[in-house]
Amino acid sequence: MKFIFQLFFLLILSQCSYSQTKEQKSEAEKTEVKEVLVAKQVDSANAVVLNAYNKKLEELEVQRLRDSVQQSKLQSKLEKLSTTDNIQKDKLLKQLQEFADKDKERLEFKKRQIDSLRTTAKSYPVMGFFNDTLFAIYNRLGSFSVKDRAEAISNRIQKLADIYQFKKEDIQISASESTVDLMVGESILTSISENDAIWNNTTKEELAKKYKSTIENAVIKYQEETSTETLSKEIGLALLVLLVVGIIIFFIRKGFRKLNQKISEQEGKLLKGITIKNYTLFDTSRQVNVFTSISNVLKWVLTILTIYLSLPILFGIFPWTKHFTDTLIEYIKSPALKIVHGVWDYLPNLVTIIVIVIFFRYVLRLVYFLKTEVENGKLQLSGFYPDWANPTYQIIKVILYAFMGIVIFPYLPGSDSPIFQGVSVFLGVLFTFGSSGSLSNVVAGLVLTYMRLFTIGDRVKIGEVVGDVIEKSMLVTRVRTTKNEIISIPNSTVMNSHTINYSSDAPKNGLILHTTVTIGYDVPWKKVHQSLIDAANRTELLQDTPAPFVLQTSLDDFYVSYQINAYTKEVSKQALIYSNLHANIQDCCNENGIEILSPHYRAARDGSQTTIPEDYLDSNYKAPKFNVSISKED
Repeated sequence: MKFIFQLFFLLILSQCSYSQTKEQKSEAEKTEVKEVLVAKQVDSANAVVLNAYNKKLEELEVQRLRDSVQQSKLQSKLEKLSTTDNIQKDKLLKQLQEFADKDKERLEFKKRQIDSLRTTAKSYPVMGFFNDTLFAIYNRLGSFSVKDRAEAISNRIQKLADIYQFKKEDIQISASESTVDLMVGESILTSISENDAIWNNTTKEELAKKYKSTIENAVIKYQEETSTETLSKEIGLALLVLLVVGIIIFFIRKGFRKLNQKISEQEGKLLKGITIKNYTLFDTSRQVNVFTSISNVLKWVLTILTIYLSLPILFGIFPWTKHFTDTLIEYIKSPALKIVHGVWDYLPNLVTIIVIVIFFRYVLRLVYFLKTEVENGKLQLSGFYPDWANPTYQIIKVILYAFMGIVIFPYLPGSDSPIFQGVSVFLGVLFTFGSSGSLSNVVAGLVLTYMRLFTIGDRVKIGEVVGDVIEKSMLVTRVRTTKNEIISIPNSTVMNSHTINYSSDAPKNGLILHTTVTIGYDVPWKKVHQSLIDAANRTELLQDTPAPFVLQTSLDDFYVSYQINAYTKEVSKQALIYSNLHANIQDCCNENGIEILSPHYRAARDGSQTTIPEDYLDSNYKAPKFNVSISKED
């Protein structure tokens, strides 16, 4: 029982971690699907907002261009005015101030629009040389969409690596009418618009300086890391790592080889096998094999773990494979964290299950105590026989276990998942259809127990089988026949057959054994009665009290049927008693001159020898002569 509880506990722990991981995976998938749906909805909403924003932006841009033209004209007029025309000068300055205020309002409007999109708008990365992100693009420009613009900038940056002896001065900042451009010679690397600056909460000039610095550092870093000198160092370092890994694996294999030798040397010393009572679970050689197998498994685990942990180091050496490092570490860290979180989250349910198991365990102990008391006769219940105690305890135990399973089921990890429920239904159907015959035998066994038809050791007749009951189980009843044959009878067959119990009443009232002898009408019945009673009294294991008695069961055409009945308490020795009784009947009949001729015996009495054995005849006995009577008629 202790082993079952421990096994159950371990099963729960493993199931908990595994199923919790499955649950979290399922929850993660559901969350991901929801996020995708939400993202699609947000994208749709954003698309509408962006279209409206872009349309508004175009209108603002058109208005800005008109305003800039007007501002240029006003500025030109202002410059042409004489220094004494203050009235006109103030008027022009006022108009210029109005345009400035209008432009400020336009910028504020843009900021508000962009701030409303900042949390949901999708950006596209400008990629560096090692699949790293240099910066992100949020805004379209001219005929370029956001994605096309980011790809175009990435491609232009990739070409900078081909510039021999690249210098920071190769990238120049150039301001145009509406954008600030990063120039490489005569080519535009990227253009920073007013919208880009607003997205990054800065000005166009500051953003241009930031992008310029980022791109310059990326190009210089790429050229340094891909130089022949750097690559030579990295290759050397990788070879060193491989050498260290090889040495570690060599020592791991050598260490476990020695460990296996030590294990083999301990056969018969420290390793003496595992014996539970009279059963040898593991002999010494098998125990050595088990420990050796565990050692080999650990060896391979450590070898694979060493190789796996060396891969992030190797990938981290070369700039092109650095991004694999985090991925490989994540492959181990993520499942491990999920298992830890799963076990931690499942602890309340696990504690509940442990409490339920402990409660039912003590309930079973109480029931077992009552069962023992009833079985030993210390506790007597009216109408409840002691031999019912054990089967009743077994039934209650099964019911309590089933009820405990029902109570625990909702707390099992994944119990509410469709897969778990489907498997449970499948197992239930499989058990129902696969065990219908066995269940009928089990039910019949329970019914037989409470019917008390027989007990172990009783001489019974079940159908055509006669013998002593040697075993009663939930499925079959085993009987030993008088010929020492062991016959197993399914309990359902016992229920459907008639059963005779010779032993149940014999100790109190005795069992009546009987046999029938047929004697001719020429023999006086009183003489026959006395002969049969004498034969019964002469037979061992038949009781004198109550006295044997004879019944004349029928008066047939040629003979009378006499049935001798006698009591015995030795029901298991019926064959011997019957054999002795029959022998004594023959002796008594012969002694009293009774010939047992029926049912079919023909003899010519005159001149023939009597059927009584010579030992029972007088020494002067002679067979009578034939009597022939001849008469002559005239």
